[in-house]
Amino acid sequence: MKLGAIEAGGTKVVLAVGNDQGEILEKEVIPTEHPDITVPKVIAFFEGKGIERLGLGGFGPIDINETSPAYGQVQKTPKTEWVDYPFGAKLKEGLGVPINIDTDVNVAAMSEAKWGNATDVDTCLYITVGTGIGAGAYFHGQTLKGLSHPEMGHIKVRRHPEDTYEGTCPYHGDCLEGVAAGPSLEKRWGKKGHELADDDKVWEIEAFYLAQALTSYIYILSPERIIMGGGVMKQQQLFPLIRKNVLEMLNGYVSSPYLTEKEIDNYIVSPGLTDEAGVKGALYLAMQE
Repeated sequence: MKLGAIEAGGTKVVLAVGNDQGEILEKEVIPTEHPDITVPKVIAFFEGKGIERLGLGGFGPIDINETSPAYGQVQKTPKTEWVDYPFGAKLKEGLGVPINIDTDVNVAAMSEAKWGNATDVDTCLYITVGTGIGAGAYFHGQTLKGLSHPEMGHIKVRRHPEDTYEGTCPYHGDCLEGVAAGPSLEKRWGKKGHELADDDKVWEIEAFYLAQALTSYIYILSPERIIMGGGVMKQQQLFPLIRKNVLEMLNGYVSSPYLTEKEIDNYIVSPGLTDEAGVKGALYLAMQE
């Protein structure tokens, strides 16, 4: 059986055709532009390829309630040209196949649990730090959903004492995404993240914010593994700084062998599926009836 998979992120859209064994047979990457430009390209990629079902992992907020008349509609995203765009409906209209929809980070968490760095645990959290910040929780075979999906990138964080940057989020200013996503790095320092690799102060401040968020997620969700992906997390020097900050911020309050100097390196990790976590998660989503 041929299946379609879409990982729609803030910067790029990954398109793939795969099978129900989880194998990617064909893949293409296109930029995330205005929906009137992007969606016709998405439909054109899948046309004539014989897919029977489609999985969409979309940037949020997006309506993932299957009973909602707005299922698959993009909501109050910082990508303002996509606000209220009926993404799911347009895909179904263009391709005529059943579509399962979740967030890009939820499906990444799902694929890491199935094939990646969380196969040995029952619960995990996947966080992407890139154009935006989002997190998906996978608990005992299901992604976490309620009123909508979690919006963990928009929690408030305490200011670093040396940071006066106002933040980039158009809704909240200096929420986590506003002070720690890729665009905030560039606007605060005047350079893209990869050009700042040797500046210790940049990553000290970045780790301070990300560790605060992880500490809150640990208190609230208690995941057995935290996986951090996205473009910013390609700066590998961030991982030891985040781990150190998390242990200091928890200050021994949560008793777990995972949350010790000995085991923290195996608790906060990079994706086992590298850059394919999202698209493979969308493929796994397409496998579900």
